[in-house]
Amino acid sequence: MAYNLLKGKRGIIFGALDEQSIAWKVAEKCVEEGATITLTNAPVALRFGEIQKLGEKLNAKVIPADATKMEDLEQLIDQSMEALGGKIDFVLHSIGMSINVRKKREYTNLNHDWMQKTLDISAISFHKLMQTLYNKDAMNEWGSILALSYIAAQRVFPDYSEMAEAKALLESFGRSFGYHFGVKKKVRVNTLSQSPTWTTAGSGVKGFKDFFDYAEEMSPLGNATADECADYCAMLFSDMSRKVTMQNLFHDGGYSAMGINPSVMENG
Repeated sequence: MAYNLLKGKRGIIFGALDEQSIAWKVAEKCVEEGATITLTNAPVALRFGEIQKLGEKLNAKVIPADATKMEDLEQLIDQSMEALGGKIDFVLHSIGMSINVRKKREYTNLNHDWMQKTLDISAISFHKLMQTLYNKDAMNEWGSILALSYIAAQRVFPDYSEMAEAKALLESFGRSFGYHFGVKKKVRVNTLSQSPTWTTAGSGVKGFKDFFDYAEEMSPLGNATADECADYCAMLFSDMSRKVTMQNLFHDGGYSAMGINPSVMENG
């Protein structure tokens, strides 16, 4: 059911790769709620993903951009404002990649050049994006900027490796830039810490099924799905959340508040 939460609003969605992607679901939900959007991903992802199909479905312009390059971000924002006919009301940063994880390097033996790349792609790109939006005055007042995170930023998940540090940095950028965006632009910035979710990227993490199943059992409400995450994102982009900023918001069925769950102890 749609509520027209985003009627007349304009947005940019980063990171839709295929139908499993959270960003894909968010894009669909935003358009369903009345928004017009542009879609973006790295050029290599555009070649291997299915984002063009999503663009056609949603009547959304697809703009290639490497989020680690300021010039690409500047062109993306200029082209988005031109395509959408004005300033931006909401942005989703859904970007994360670790070469060390992909190549199965142990955390105690990471390649630090690869680590720098992980931090640049997965976290520093968020600051670069916000800096570009800020300096271009590209956001409408009471706009909303959101980045997807994970609870490994606060707790130890050994197989999540250096992505844990990337998410911690991402969340810090959200708080720090959220202050500046709030004071100067009346724009809110938040990060959303989502349950383990079956996506192309997430399922590539070693041991993913084990901690997906564990989180499902630990959470009083069970894991939040990608579709449910899209619903929450749409609310955070809407005027219903206009005084929520500089927060890391857990969307995880209660997992983050749990100590022990008796059912897990019994089944263990």
